[in-house]
Amino acid sequence: MPEKTIPILPCRTLQPVLDFYTALGFEVTYQQRSPNPYAVVERGGIELQFFAMKQYEPAVSISTCYVLTDDVDGLYQAFRAGLKETYGRIPTRGLPRVGPLKDMTYGVRQFLVTDPGGNCVRVGQRTGGERHHGPAPQETFARALHFASLLADSKGDPAGAAKVVDRALALTDETPTRVQLLQLLVLRADAAARLGDEEAAVTGLARAAALHLTAAERDQGRDALTRLADLRGSLRP
Repeated sequence: MPEKTIPILPCRTLQPVLDFYTALGFEVTYQQRSPNPYAVVERGGIELQFFAMKQYEPAVSISTCYVLTDDVDGLYQAFRAGLKETYGRIPTRGLPRVGPLKDMTYGVRQFLVTDPGGNCVRVGQRTGGERHHGPAPQETFARALHFASLLADSKGDPAGAAKVVDRALALTDETPTRVQLLQLLVLRADAAARLGDEEAAVTGLARAAALHLTAAERDQGRDALTRLADLRGSLRP
């Protein structure tokens, strides 16, 4: 058989992790309780293995892996549907959580899923031949979105992302397009929610939802609109 790489990821206890992946449509194909807790989940061609250790701290985990797919939009919608059915909402902050679907500058369209064990599973589809970062956009607001997205998603620095967006929104001599404004407001609200500032998150989402967009603009900003809906659902009492 051809070679296959299988990530083995840590967690504190297995059951919350297995329940989470079951919600995403995975099947638990193996589980061992002793002498060492261990389990395997599978969904199509994706296989993830987990081991439990009591001294593990999910909140500071840096464990990650990458899943390549030829249907990232389909997986994103399936994962969101499963999470909403299980949790009654799309979890967007804390553990577990699912991030926004975005086109990245290094030739992939991707989203991040972080499980209850703190493991970040990046799911992406290649959209171009380049596998390294292209040059940053020169236009002011495209550049702000570029760097804020990298900080929020790739680096896990929502505070840094918030600062970039705030600087862009404070400009008085330039104006973003309506789609750019939508994307900036949603990204800023996302960062605020992750930082625990619900008031700022709710305010930003209300501003974004109040934008009057044409059908073409809604299509161009569909990823941000999807994230807007998920954030509003997760912040609802």
